[in-house]
Amino acid sequence: MGPSNKSQPSPVPFLLVGIPGLEHLHVWIGIPFCSMYVVAVVGNVTILAVVRAERSLHELMFLFLCMLSVTGLVLSTATLPRMLCLFWLGARAIALDACLAQMFFIHSFSALESGFFLAMAVDRYLAICHPLRHTTMLTPARIALMGVVVVVRGVAFFSPHPILLKQLPYCGTRMIAHTYCEFMAVVKLACVDTGATKRYSLSVASVIGSCDGFFIAVSYVFILRAVFRLPSREASLKALGTCGSHVCVILVFYSTAVFTFLTHRFGHSVAPRIHILIANMYLLVPPFLNPIVYGIRTKKIRDHVFSSLRVKAT
Repeated sequence: MGPSNKSQPSPVPFLLVGIPGLEHLHVWIGIPFCSMYVVAVVGNVTILAVVRAERSLHELMFLFLCMLSVTGLVLSTATLPRMLCLFWLGARAIALDACLAQMFFIHSFSALESGFFLAMAVDRYLAICHPLRHTTMLTPARIALMGVVVVVRGVAFFSPHPILLKQLPYCGTRMIAHTYCEFMAVVKLACVDTGATKRYSLSVASVIGSCDGFFIAVSYVFILRAVFRLPSREASLKALGTCGSHVCVILVFYSTAVFTFLTHRFGHSVAPRIHILIANMYLLVPPFLNPIVYGIRTKKIRDHVFSSLRVKAT
C-alpha cells in the first residue's frame, strides 16, 4: 500500500455523547450543573476580590485559599460551558485541538487542586500543632516555593497527555462517550495499541493522588489529636467544626477521584452513566463547595462581605 493510505491524524472533529442512556434528561441535568457553576464562579471570584481588597486578609491561609479559588475557576470553566452547550444546544462536535486543550486543563489543574489541598493541610497542621513556629517555618520564600512546585508538578506530569494523543491516528467512530474530553475516553478511539499511554496516565494519577492523600490524612490526624487535647470544650468543638468542614470537601474530591480511577482500572462492570456522573461531580462539586466551606465559614471573609453589602445598601 502507498503512504497515502496510512492512518494519519485528521482534522475531523470528535463528537461528545454526553451521559449514555440519559440523553433525554440532558436538558434537566444541565439545570443543577449550571446552578453549581454559577455559585462556583460567584463564590470564588468574591473570595479573590475580598482577599485582594482587605489588607487584613493578606495572610498565609488566605493566600492558599486564593490559589484554590483560581484552580476551581479554571476547572469549572474548562468543563461547564462546553458541557452546557452539549446539554442545552446539542453541540456535540469538538475539534481535536480544543479537546486536547480541555483535557490538559482538566488533568493538570486537578493535580494543582490536590497539591493546594495538601499545602492548606500542612498550613493548618503547623498553625494548630506548632503555632509558635508557624510563621518561621512557612516564610514567604517557602510559600512561593510550594506554589511553584505544585504548579510545575501539575504541568510537567500532564503535558505529555495532549502531546501523546496528538500523535495518535484515529479511525472509525469518533464518538467520545463522555460529557467532556476525558483522557481515557479519547485514547480508546485510537486505532493503535495505547497500552503504554494508558499505563503512564494511570501511574501518574495514582502516584500524585496517593501521595497527596496520604500526607493530608497524616496532617489531619495530628490536627484532630491536638484539637481533642484543647483544655476548653468550646474551643475543641469550634476547631472540630472547622476541621470537619475542610475534611468533607477533601473527602468529596478524593473519593470521587478514587472511584473514577478504580473504574478505569477495575470497574468494567460499572454502568457508564454512573461513572460519568461521578466524574462530573469530581470536577464540579469541589469548586462549588470551596467558597461555601472556606469562604462563608471564615469569619473575616464573611464579615467583610456583609459589611460591603451594608455599605452598598445605604
